[in-house]
Amino acid sequence: MAEKITLSVIKADVGGYVGHSSIHQNLLDAAQEKLSKAKDSGLIVDFHVTRVGDDLELIMTHERGIDNEEIHQLAWETFLTATEAAQKLKLYGAGQDILSDAFSG
Repeated sequence: MAEKITLSVIKADVGGYVGHSSIHQNLLDAAQEKLSKAKDSGLIVDFHVTRVGDDLELIMTHERGIDNEEIHQLAWETFLTATEAAQKLKLYGAGQDILSDAFSG
């Protein structure tokens, strides 16, 4: 019997580009790089990084089942990496869904 594939879609607002309307390409690139390494290591099967407004969306397929700690840790670390990029760019609300001291507008 074939392994089951889980689709995990996890999002966070890590910094808006022009307010809440978009996300800077550097944040998408940072997430892409992080998930690419996870795919190469075998943690995830495949992925797609996108956005909805200023929310960074991580769409990942894997064979680890629902609510897997390693997958959620990967998402958390990816959002932290994107938050660091947002802070360097001084983006609006950098890390607002991640950091307790971030401005949330």
